[in-house]
Formats: sequence, structure tokens, C-alpha cells
Amino acid sequence: MIIKSYELNKIKNNLKIFLFYGKNEGLKDHLIKQLSAKNENENFFKYEEREILENKDIFFENILSNSLFESTKCIIINRGTDKIYEIIIDLMERNISDVKIMVNANALEKRSKLRKLFEKEKNLACIATYPDTNEILSKLAINFFKKIRISISQENINLIVDKCGGDRLNLENELEKIKIYLTEKKSISSGEILKLINLSENHTFYELIDNCLAKNTNKTINILNENTFSNEDCIIILRTFLLKAKKILSLSIEYKKNKDINKTINSAKPPIFWKEKDIVKIQLNKWKPEKIKELIYHINDIEFQIKKNYNISILLVTDFILNKGYADTNN
Repeated sequence: MIIKSYELNKIKNNLKIFLFYGKNEGLKDHLIKQLSAKNENENFFKYEEREILENKDIFFENILSNSLFESTKCIIINRGTDKIYEIIIDLMERNISDVKIMVNANALEKRSKLRKLFEKEKNLACIATYPDTNEILSKLAINFFKKIRISISQENINLIVDKCGGDRLNLENELEKIKIYLTEKKSISSGEILKLINLSENHTFYELIDNCLAKNTNKTINILNENTFSNEDCIIILRTFLLKAKKILSLSIEYKKNKDINKTINSAKPPIFWKEKDIVKIQLNKWKPEKIKELIYHINDIEFQIKKNYNISILLVTDFILNKGYADTNN
């Protein structure tokens, strides 16, 4: 059964198996959270499609087993494809009254067996996630700035939205960068916004931070030597460093629990782009949660020092990157 993304709140409780497909990862994440919020007592389990196909018996045993400590289960299957078609058929034939299944797939062609199944069957829900319009993204951005009580012009909203490619996940990433930059500030200029949202195009800041966290000394020094940073750049570098460090902290905590670095990276929210996965693996192997927490503390301390000694911002940030970034190891 085909259901529009904006009709999700009309879904009846008897529907238990859902397919979310499309390239709008931000919208899919929002819809899955919205659907999950209907029952606060659900226990969540995440699987990669590959995990299920390699261990079908274990998968069925896990989701169909009952426990005195569980009321209902919510199973999220990431990166679903036509390969999981038979699994869905099997689930339809079983009694899954206390289990909710949500399949998260990328773009599926009309001839896809999986998509056809979900569109045809009345007991299945099929939700396409098309790119968000600029109007929708603009409203989301406006609400974001209202919530944090920052006054911003429509022109600057448009600057941010134009960089998001119709995906609210990209918008959330850009707004998070801006939120961190706006710590103790109540306004932001067009120039500051352009510098922040262009970080994904100008890799200098990200390369510097990534190589520092990966403890790649030579590469980090080369980036510092090849670039002339301003005092304003130092604030952006620090706050981007803070954002990245917090992300690594979240991943390192998860990695410590599951002991599976690939699973940790593949299940990350927001998703880690394929070209970044290798360096993130290196970073996770270099930093334990306790050490990354110390690093975050030092980043905040350096920012405090910069506010008191703005004229030596470059010296403070450079010294921090070359010393504190390498002094904190997981050994």
C-alpha cells in the first residue's frame, strides 16, 4: 500500500511492516523516528540487510522470541534491497503482532520486487522519500533559528538551503555547524555563513581536523604550513573540531559496546559518507571515549583563552593542534 510521507500520522496500528525508500536520508530518518514515537515502550534493534541474509535463523529467533521484559519490538533493517524480498514474505506469513519492521532502502526502481510487493499488499506500507523542496527546507531552517532565538534574514536562509541539495539531512548538518559557531553569539553575517557552509567544498578545515584526530602528524603540519588562517578562521576551526570530536565520542562509545567497528560506522546517524569511512576507522582506533572527552574539554578551554586573547588566536590554535591533539592517546 502506497502512503505519502505527510500521511504517516494516519497509519493504522494494524500495519506492522514498512518500506521507506529514496535518497532523502534526512526525511527517512525523520519519518522512522515519527513512527517509532507512537509507542515509547518499544525495544529497538538495528540490522544491516547483509547481517540478516548471512544469519537468517538467528534473525528470526531474535525477533520472534518473547521476553518478560519486552512488550513490543521495533526492527530497523538498513540498506534494504530486493535480496530481502523472501525474508519479508516469510515475515508476512508469521505472527508478528508484537513486532514492527521498518526497511530503510535507497532509491528503488519501479521494477524492484521489493517495491512492487510493498505497493501491492494492503498489509504493507510503502513510503517514498523524494527530495525536499526549498520551501520545505526554508521552513525547517526558520523554525530552527526561532527555537535558538537567533534573528536571521530570508536571504541568509536561502544561502543555507541552496547548499542542501533537497535533503534535510544536509540541512541538519549545516544548521548544527552554525549552532556550534553561534555559541554565545546572537547574530551571524552572510560572510560567516558562506565560510561555514562552504567547508564541505573547501576541504582545508576538515582535512586539518581529520588528520589531527587520525594523528597523521606530517599531513597536519603540511596543512598548517600551506595555509594562512585568520583569527576568525580559528574560531570556525575550533568549533568544527568540537563538532567532529563529539561525533567521534558518540561513535567510540558505541564501538566500545559492540566491538564491531564496521557496524558502528555503518549504523552512524547521520550516515558517514563512504569516502570518510577509512579515516573515521583510524580515528576510532586512536581515541577511546575517556580521551576524546578530555580533548573536548581542552577545545572548550582553548576557545575560552581565545576570547581573552583574540590577537593570538592563531598561536593558541596551532599550539593546541600540534600538542594537545597528539598528547591525548588511547595508550
